[in-house]
Amino acid sequence: MKRLSVLSLLFPLAILGGACELQKSENPLSPTVAGPIPGVEISAPKTLEPATGWQIPGDRQPLTLLLENANSNGQRPLSYLFEVAADAGFSNKVFVQEGVQPGDGGRTSLRLPDALQSGRAYYWRAKAQDGANTGPYSAAAAFNVFTPVSFGAPNPLSPTNGTKTSSASPEFHWGNASRAGSPAYVAYALEVSTTDSFSTKLVSWQIDETPGNDTRFTAVSGFPSDSQLFWRVRAFEGGTLGPWSATAVFRTPVVVVAPPPSTPSPGLPPGAPCTSATSHLGVVECRRKQYGNMDQAATNAFLRGVAKDLNAGNFSGGVFGIYEKTSGNQCLGYSCDLICSSTGGAWDVLYDWEGPQTPIWFYKGSDGYHNPKCLLVR
Repeated sequence: MKRLSVLSLLFPLAILGGACELQKSENPLSPTVAGPIPGVEISAPKTLEPATGWQIPGDRQPLTLLLENANSNGQRPLSYLFEVAADAGFSNKVFVQEGVQPGDGGRTSLRLPDALQSGRAYYWRAKAQDGANTGPYSAAAAFNVFTPVSFGAPNPLSPTNGTKTSSASPEFHWGNASRAGSPAYVAYALEVSTTDSFSTKLVSWQIDETPGNDTRFTAVSGFPSDSQLFWRVRAFEGGTLGPWSATAVFRTPVVVVAPPPSTPSPGLPPGAPCTSATSHLGVVECRRKQYGNMDQAATNAFLRGVAKDLNAGNFSGGVFGIYEKTSGNQCLGYSCDLICSSTGGAWDVLYDWEGPQTPIWFYKGSDGYHNPKCLLVR
């Protein structure tokens, strides 16, 4: 009887103890729940910032990661695991943090404790978990951290120290600016002023950088004669401006301005006589000044005027006329460059492409000329 009573006492305790253990393992909110809870599904969060393709300046760190919260049909609260890696496969993780509590408004953010190394690509992802069940990773977002472009001050090399330049349009020479980052295009702004405060600027130019250590630029316009001038320069790319260089000073040379050329007196109008000339060539030159660029009609009028003046002035070799020409280069049926003389020779007034020509013409008095190849001009 005693033995039976003992067993009867122990048996209820065993049942009671077993019942307690069973209740503890099935409670979904128990911190020590064993294994995943069947039927619980957790969705993947969504990466928001930085999104794929973002370019993040290295000086805007540490970075904040932002995601859209996951959903769960379970009763247990969710937390998040964040991962940042230097490769798409996440074999080289540079940051991991779990247990991040969800944020308000359906979004959760996490500020990294340290800046990421500049000049490389990164990938980040996250997943939700409730201590028993774990959801899938979000799609990974890829972004870059780059070193922002910045410039040091260029170094003026010449002209400096009040040097007098040899030209009023001097060459400016400076050492290229140091820089951080990887600028794609570098140019310089150069200013020249009459004051060291640059309150009054004579010119402002933009010049492409010459690859290497220095850049040169020759002024495209002259500066005032015998003047003390100041110049400075700085580098830029897009909206990124570097600091101005130290101000350099120089002096321009004395520039002697040549007087304007005298305006020649206007020539005689076309058709005016040149009988005051004292030589055959003088008549030709006098008549030529009456015309600019001559077409066939003007050339014909010029030759007639020369012959007429030679005859009126009783020049030797006359009488004079113009040579008829019905083929080849001609001016209204006459040669464009030939004056006939009564001696049977020819005086070539202008250049003759066909060489000297000798017309058949013998003057026989006031009744005209013997051969019609030359026309007498009175």
